[in-house]
Amino acid sequence: MKLLGFALAGALSLSAFSAAFAADDFLTIQLKDGPVVVELLPDVAPKHVERLKELAASGQYDNVAFHRVIEGFMAQTGDVEHANLDRNYDASRAGMGGSDKPDLPAEFSSVPFERGTVGMARSQNPDSANSQFFIMFDEGSFLNGQYTVVGKVVSGMEAVDKIKRGAPGSGSVTNPDRMIKVTVGKP
Repeated sequence: MKLLGFALAGALSLSAFSAAFAADDFLTIQLKDGPVVVELLPDVAPKHVERLKELAASGQYDNVAFHRVIEGFMAQTGDVEHANLDRNYDASRAGMGGSDKPDLPAEFSSVPFERGTVGMARSQNPDSANSQFFIMFDEGSFLNGQYTVVGKVVSGMEAVDKIKRGAPGSGSVTNPDRMIKVTVGKP
C-alpha cells in the first residue's frame, strides 16, 4: 500500500511539473476586443517558438501594429523595428523590419494552415523569418510546407476577427489595430 502511495505522489508531482512547463508554451496577445491565447508548438518549430517567447517576454511585441490585414486570409504583425505605434511607427516601412536577432532557418512541417493557425512571415528567402507572424482568418492550404507554423489560437478568435482590415489587394492598414500587450503564458 505504501508503494502505491509513493507511485501516486510521484505521478501527481510529474503531472504538476508538466502542467507548469506547458504553461510556457502559450502566448497571450491582448487586443482591443479581448485576449487571444495562442498555443505554441515547440515540437514543430522550436527555434521560432523560442524567438516569439523571447520577444514577448522582453516586451518588444507590445504596441506593435497589425500592418497587413487581408479579409478572408490573415492578419500580420510583429515588425518590432518599424511598427511600434508608441515609439517608431513608420507606415511606409511597416512590414519590412524585424528584431535585432538573426533571421531563423525555416522549420517547415506538415501542420496545415487553417483558421487560427499562427505562422511566421518571411521574405522570398525561406530562411528569413525573424519577428513577424500572422494569424489565419481562414484555411490557406497554399501555404502548407512553405511557411513555418508556430502555433494555433485556442481562445479569443472572435477578437482576431475584429482586427481592422486593410486595403483590398495589399492589405495595408491605415490607423491599424495593435497588440496592446503580449505575454508568455495563459491569462
